[in-house]
Amino acid sequence: MGSSTAGGSVIRLNERLIPTSGPKPKPRDGERVLGETKSLCPTCYGLLPAILVEREGKVYIRRICPEHGEIEGLYWGDAEYFQRAMKFETEGMSVTSNVGYDAPCPFSCGLCPEHEDMTCLANLVATNRCNFSCWYCFFYAEKMGFVHEPTLDQVRQMIRVLRSQGPVKPNAVQITGGEPTLREDLVEMVEIMREEGIMHVQLNTNGILFAHNLDYLVELRNAGVNTLYLSFDGVSPKINTKNHWEVPYILENARKAKMSSVLVPTIVRGWNDHELGDIVRFAVLNMDVIRGVDFQPVSIVGQVPREKRKEMRITIPDVIKKIEEQTDGQIPSDAWYPIPIAGVFSDFIQALTRRPQIRFSNHPACGAATYVFPEFETAEGKRKTANFIPITEFVDVEAIYEYLKEKVEALEKGANRYLTMARFLAKLPSFVDRKRQPEGLDLIRLLKNIFVRRNYDALGKFHDRALFLGMMHFMDLYNYDIQRVIRCNVHYLSPNRTIIPFCAYNVLPDLYRDRFIEQDSLSLEEYSRTYGPTKIGEAVKYRRDAEKLSSGEAYKRTYAPFLEV
Repeated sequence: MGSSTAGGSVIRLNERLIPTSGPKPKPRDGERVLGETKSLCPTCYGLLPAILVEREGKVYIRRICPEHGEIEGLYWGDAEYFQRAMKFETEGMSVTSNVGYDAPCPFSCGLCPEHEDMTCLANLVATNRCNFSCWYCFFYAEKMGFVHEPTLDQVRQMIRVLRSQGPVKPNAVQITGGEPTLREDLVEMVEIMREEGIMHVQLNTNGILFAHNLDYLVELRNAGVNTLYLSFDGVSPKINTKNHWEVPYILENARKAKMSSVLVPTIVRGWNDHELGDIVRFAVLNMDVIRGVDFQPVSIVGQVPREKRKEMRITIPDVIKKIEEQTDGQIPSDAWYPIPIAGVFSDFIQALTRRPQIRFSNHPACGAATYVFPEFETAEGKRKTANFIPITEFVDVEAIYEYLKEKVEALEKGANRYLTMARFLAKLPSFVDRKRQPEGLDLIRLLKNIFVRRNYDALGKFHDRALFLGMMHFMDLYNYDIQRVIRCNVHYLSPNRTIIPFCAYNVLPDLYRDRFIEQDSLSLEEYSRTYGPTKIGEAVKYRRDAEKLSSGEAYKRTYAPFLEV
């Protein structure tokens, strides 16, 4: 394991000499500076002063490396929308650090004392083996040259390190990879997480195995997996070459296993951004088992060809605008809000109960979300989506936000908690337009049960009617913003007892991901000798019978609204 020591303007880390200074960039004619931050040189990782500038309606991040020159990358595709999002920026929070501070962010991960957001979702890599070889993958065993699979004892220790974090013990873990279902002891892994106090276990998967094996899905559900975080890049076979043919059978088995799912499309400009509206419609038509869609604009890391970054780049506001266009304006851009808006609800509950709460204090540029309530119509015995009603159609989200901010400040100054809650409940109807809310929905009653009684059944009823739409744009070396790393709350657990922000772990793999897991791994040859040649390489790659799958009733029924089947 390398050491990290700051010495003047250079950091030595894992055999790299990383410069930590450079000239401050200046705006050009016709540009407006929107903010200042720090960023990295994509070549030498130099830590450099950076500016965010508005030019022709877009936001760019620029820095100057003394050795490699000026680097500029598209940061957000809509400057006006960026400024709207930044209105909801919130203060960070101090969290329990588990490493010292040897060098400035992102070179002391983690979590170091500079970090300002707790772990809301922890990623635990079950394996870096996979049964696919996707061109946009950032985690590919054959490319790495080794296999990493933590032991069950290591899994338990990683969870214990996670749970030692404060001020709130994190309780959500995503098992990821590679493809986690290639591990034969995955059920035992889930059981360990539950034993250690993890309440929400999410499985990041292509789902292929579950299309053919209901019993295994049931076994994982019984062990404690709550949600499948299911790859889904589009409705057409041309786009979703990964699991298009299997998805109908995955969903059928998920229904039988009572396993909820979230669809996870990786969005690439010019490749699948024309199917965003259909992805939402697909999710809505399967809302009994699909609880949300988490769009992920592509990050230029791993297998993604860097030379194509400009033509592939798509940002959060770009995706939001295309969803608006492809839903005929029914899910408008202003229905989406940045992640930290949720922090005020946590702050309010914390101030009322005087108990620390999980709090989202992400940077506003990290992600956005909304809820939509679909309306349906039936023709010729077939159900189809008629309308989308976004939550902003009948709820004044910003008015609630401002009101709760005021009440949090009052409570922190000593206001009576019971009187404050009573006044909030009395005020609540003024934020909801009952006439415009979806038929059969009593949002005020649900919110009262959620806030006052902490009624999780009420929360479940809300999600039965609403489809969550989220978006998270993980960074790469071209749009890298250190402030976003400091505020990251999606972290990786490592066998060396560190907790590393997503955009340090995967964007700087030679410093973190590859460096740490290679120390605890087997070469491909060693793995093959130990576990057999059928467990690695081409032997584990999935081969489908597309004709057989597409002739099945589940396939025809599921894709009928979208394809000629």
